[in-house]
Amino acid sequence: MDGLLALLAIVVLAIPVGVIVLFVMVARLRARTSVLEAEVARLRAGSQSPITPDLAPAAPAPASPPMLADEPIVLEEATIKEAGPAPAVLGARVVVAEPEAAPITEQDRPLVIRRDRLAALVRWLRENWVIAVAAASLALAGVFFVQYGIEKGLLPPPARVAAAILFGLSLIGGGEWLRRRDAGAVDTPSSPIAAALCGAGVVAVFAGVAAGRLMYGLYGPGVTFAGLGLAAAGAIFLGWRHGPLLVAVGLIGGAATPFLLDGGTNAPDWLYVHYLLLVMVGLAVDSFRRWAWVSVLALVLGHLGLNAMFSSGASLSGWLVSLSVSTFLAIILPERTLIPAHDGPGVLRALWRRDGRWPNFPVRLAVGNLIFVVLSLVWFANFGTDGTLAFILLAGLAVGLLVWAERADGLEDLALIAALGFLAKLALARPMIWTFAEQAIALRPPETSAPGTVTFLLVLAALISAASAWRSLRSRALPYALGAVMVAPLAVATLEFLWQPAPVLGDFGWALHVMAVAAGMVGLAVAFARADAKPGRRSAWATLSALSLIALALFLLTSAAALTLALAVLLVTATALDRRFELPEMGWFVQLGAAVLSWRLVADPGINWAEVAPTAAVLAAYLGVAAACWAGLRLLPETRVMPRAVLESLGLAALALLVNVLVLRLLRPAGEAVDPANTWIDLNQTHWGSSLHALPWIILGATQLWRAGAVQGFNRTLRLGIAALAGLVAALGLLAALVPYNPLISPSPEYRGGLVLGPAILDSLALAYALPGLLALVLAGVLKVLPPQVRRALRLAGIVLCITYVGLEIRRLWHGPWIGGSDVLPAELYSYTLAMLLAGAVLLWQALARRSVPLRRIAMAVIGLTVVKVFLWDAAGLTGLLRVVSFAGLGLGLAGLAWLNRWAAQSVSEPRDGV
Repeated sequence: MDGLLALLAIVVLAIPVGVIVLFVMVARLRARTSVLEAEVARLRAGSQSPITPDLAPAAPAPASPPMLADEPIVLEEATIKEAGPAPAVLGARVVVAEPEAAPITEQDRPLVIRRDRLAALVRWLRENWVIAVAAASLALAGVFFVQYGIEKGLLPPPARVAAAILFGLSLIGGGEWLRRRDAGAVDTPSSPIAAALCGAGVVAVFAGVAAGRLMYGLYGPGVTFAGLGLAAAGAIFLGWRHGPLLVAVGLIGGAATPFLLDGGTNAPDWLYVHYLLLVMVGLAVDSFRRWAWVSVLALVLGHLGLNAMFSSGASLSGWLVSLSVSTFLAIILPERTLIPAHDGPGVLRALWRRDGRWPNFPVRLAVGNLIFVVLSLVWFANFGTDGTLAFILLAGLAVGLLVWAERADGLEDLALIAALGFLAKLALARPMIWTFAEQAIALRPPETSAPGTVTFLLVLAALISAASAWRSLRSRALPYALGAVMVAPLAVATLEFLWQPAPVLGDFGWALHVMAVAAGMVGLAVAFARADAKPGRRSAWATLSALSLIALALFLLTSAAALTLALAVLLVTATALDRRFELPEMGWFVQLGAAVLSWRLVADPGINWAEVAPTAAVLAAYLGVAAACWAGLRLLPETRVMPRAVLESLGLAALALLVNVLVLRLLRPAGEAVDPANTWIDLNQTHWGSSLHALPWIILGATQLWRAGAVQGFNRTLRLGIAALAGLVAALGLLAALVPYNPLISPSPEYRGGLVLGPAILDSLALAYALPGLLALVLAGVLKVLPPQVRRALRLAGIVLCITYVGLEIRRLWHGPWIGGSDVLPAELYSYTLAMLLAGAVLLWQALARRSVPLRRIAMAVIGLTVVKVFLWDAAGLTGLLRVVSFAGLGLGLAGLAWLNRWAAQSVSEPRDGV
């Protein structure tokens, strides 16, 4: 039964199209008949000048044969104005043919909502509002006539329906009589009245046919569809003769009919076809008369009606299918062709070029309608079979538009809209994702097969990619190739991150799906290479997609070290492909792969895994990445600036991280239980761990700054940017070592992170403060590429770190591994004084050696600070002989330093350089 209903629906939908075709054939036959009649008249008159249907003869027209009294004479209005009064023809009717509207050629302005059209509508309503109200009243009279018969029981149901249809036909007859009576006149007062009568009649006929089905059940869906189809055909015919007002009245009345009859409740699915017929009516009339707003009105009313039927109880699947059918109607009917051939440009191309050429109205209409349809399919139907149907329809729209609309340049971006909708629905179908997750291996009964949802969705995505690849192979267009290599891989990525198929399908099962798509990308790369006679941009894109999918499959199956090595091999493969076939696109994969490898070396599995994993695996992972980067640098040409910089940075960072990891493994006490999940936190919560994590970034920034001094242009800017980012990360690590994880503020000896590890002098304090401090001082003097202000800041940071090391190391010598207590030993105070005096002496010596006045002033400031410390702090903290020795030593030291300062002041006449 459902199949029969579907067949009847298709037949009824074909009726208006057949009527349109018949109109076209009759119009063409009439034109050919006119040409033949003119040619016969020329031959009879013996004229030698041919007559064409478009050009009037330059010479006086020859005598025509006698005309019958009932044969109309069809004259153009312009011809009448030029020729003057028409010749007297006995009994003949003179009919003035309405001039056809000139096609709109200015496509860079709105075609529907324009100021002049709105002003004309307001002016017409102001002058003819009585006619509009009369048309609405007559239309409602036909509808309420049916309801009155129900309330009073005056007539049996068949007679009520027949009376409503006859009432509508009588209104149409009256309108036609008025039109024929004034057929020879132009813009008569009765013209809008005739259109209003016919419009009201069309509404009454729609109401009568629908009432017989909805209210009385007199006939089945087939008869209903046939009746509505005939009413639609009549509306097309009348709209052609009376103008757009009748079409608008008919469309609005037809859309409102189901609600005026029974309020639109418990709507059956066949009413979807009713609203599709309304859409066909408006689009068909506009396809001939070129009233653009009629198409817009038809689509708006159609979609409102479809949505209302769904809200009133009709099935969701029927609504989704009707939305998809409206897409093809909006493409076929405006151009009256089954195979689209819309002229370009498309919407996206016009927006990109901005050269003043804009898409024509049929293209805009198709794009706007498709956007609404795709948004509806994405937003609704997120569960069960309806959700699967929405995915099928979106994929079908994308594939259909790619294949079916191949010759339509103006519709070149419609498939992109549908494909993006498919990917968006993959991400937004939350109920389907939850249902899929509930079927995980750990949750479903034993010996139960995995659901095929993900497999089916990947097949749909692969079909879109295949259709896009077919389009690219036929047209050699790069955008279609890009769609071919991106839709299926993006679907895989969306499924991986949002659907998480591995717990449901198993790691191996999901990896097989990924590898199947990767194999398809390899096939596309081969096909594109053959079509281009050599590997080109299209094959490079397909190769990139294949490499990315292979990397994802390896991630699902291999161990931590094996995956890192596999990604490194893929990195070298990309550089080799670039060298062999000159494919700059491989640089994209190099940069992406380097980012992934950096993340793996640092974070996941990163330092956590490297500190507890077997030494051989750690060495293989980090040295393998460094070796891959070295090989890539050997293969890449010098012109690949960005990929070379990325590989160089990653290689150096891998080596620095390896040294970092080995030191961390040595510092961890032997036999201590290690929790891999907390290793990263433990290391970050120590002074030496924070500094060690900062050292690789210092080395990375220094190497980039060193190379930046030898290059120019973009390469220099890029390296400076990398160095700035690395410096920021390093500064955060060193700041953490100075403040929150400083062992001086360790809460208790039991807190392992606050202890100083290793032998005195060469302990964890040296790693945390002395090493980065000395490195900063060296880099400040070596890196000439830095501005003077940055070099001064870097030198100051090095001095602060070195001073911190000296101070903490002195305290460690007196207190042992835990230096977080509050007590200060007398000998410790004296040690600080000696250290400060020694520092002042060294600074004075450097001031003399450098002949630097600012450095000499800094040295005297340190000495002054030492004096303040002795008199304000040491005097209160020291006792006995130690106090005597302290002040005596201070006096002798200050005397010697004073002599050195005077001698330095006399020797330095002017500064040679600054600090």
